[in-house]
Amino acid sequence: MNVHTGKLDATGMRFGIVVGRFNDIVTQRLLEGAVDTLVRHGARDADLVVAWVPGAFEIAVAAKELAEQGNVDAVVCLGVVIRGQTTHYELVAAEAARGVAAVHASTGVPAGFGVVTAENLEQALDRAGGKAGNKGADAAIAAVEMVSLLREIRRPRPAARRSAAS
Repeated sequence: MNVHTGKLDATGMRFGIVVGRFNDIVTQRLLEGAVDTLVRHGARDADLVVAWVPGAFEIAVAAKELAEQGNVDAVVCLGVVIRGQTTHYELVAAEAARGVAAVHASTGVPAGFGVVTAENLEQALDRAGGKAGNKGADAAIAAVEMVSLLREIRRPRPAARRSAAS
């Protein structure tokens, strides 16, 4: 059996980080958590590019553009959607998730999902460095692990092993 696992070493990796500006009191903290995590795991600040978009709905288009340009190994997507008085919350949250998933599927570039959905601002802040951790950091860790895993899977097998397995 051949088992592949990703490592949590971001050395030599390049990351795009897309951040929704709406509710920036929360998204700024998500960004700080993601950047801190990437740097602590070996990424260089010079290998990070941040793109601010208006809100969670617009994250996917910027993430796809960064992924397609070929200058990043993964994209970390950060935003927050807080429930309000209307169904707008459900629409934006669902489309943000669907859009980020489409980046994975259409480009093959990992896209860490750090879009917080919350009932209120307090819950959102709890998920942006408060008592529930930092979902920006979590999305960054997922991106690092996926880049490492894909590199492992894509690495050519030695010819001797390949012919012996045939």
